[in-house]
Amino acid sequence: MSKGLGRGFDSLIPTDWVDDEFDATRDEDKSVSSLVELKLEEVVQDKSQPRQSFDEESLNELADSIREQGVVSPIVVVKKGKKYQIVAGERRFRASKLAGKETIPAIVRTLSDQNRLELAIIENAQREDLSAIELATAYAKLKDQFNLSDSEIGKRVGKSSASVKNTMRLLKLPEEVKKVMQENHLPEGPMRPLISAEPEVVEEVLSRIVKEGLSTRAVERLIAAKKKKSSVGAVKANSFTKEEARLCKKYGVEVRVRGRSVTFGAKSDAELQELLEKL
Repeated sequence: MSKGLGRGFDSLIPTDWVDDEFDATRDEDKSVSSLVELKLEEVVQDKSQPRQSFDEESLNELADSIREQGVVSPIVVVKKGKKYQIVAGERRFRASKLAGKETIPAIVRTLSDQNRLELAIIENAQREDLSAIELATAYAKLKDQFNLSDSEIGKRVGKSSASVKNTMRLLKLPEEVKKVMQENHLPEGPMRPLISAEPEVVEEVLSRIVKEGLSTRAVERLIAAKKKKSSVGAVKANSFTKEEARLCKKYGVEVRVRGRSVTFGAKSDAELQELLEKL
């Protein structure tokens, strides 16, 4: 099993948020791609690219990362005369310049290969037997490798932009959770609320989804109940903060108040003796 995409020159998919274990189109990707190290001076930007503005702070942060780790995800380019035009990855290209790099890893395709791969991914995304994770992977490749917006992807596969965005959010789930989802053929709806849940909640709720087949609403209610319980517990734990501070100042030792119990913590026999004399 490959450990993920964009982590080395044996990988041909330029994204670090897609796992090739769930990639139904990786064979097509490899068949139309070649991975090379290009000089930055050989690479040109696509002036028709819809995204023309880039956050300076974000670029500087990426440049710092590139100085430390290099470019993790290759850019995608097509040959244009003696140069290579960027198809996807202009942000990585700009950050590499800021980082003082001279070269950048790049996936080179011809325009016909680019079109063929896009069609292959779209065709796979329209398959009824594709799992939600595989579908999310296909959408992510369209977004990352072809600079397509959620709306443009939706038009190509017959879905709304909101549906495309929600499906892609599944890729934020931990790898183990995605595997459980895949192995148990779990639907997308009940899994989405887990994306922003705490790890311990995810583990417990996921187990119940597998065993009980919980609906989306049931999962949402369960997570909400756990958040409320956790919040109430935190309020109770902090409700005696002022009293603890007052007692600590009065007796000169650490004091904890929990429920109906008050605990004094002496650090030495002498401190304990002094505390007992004060009580």
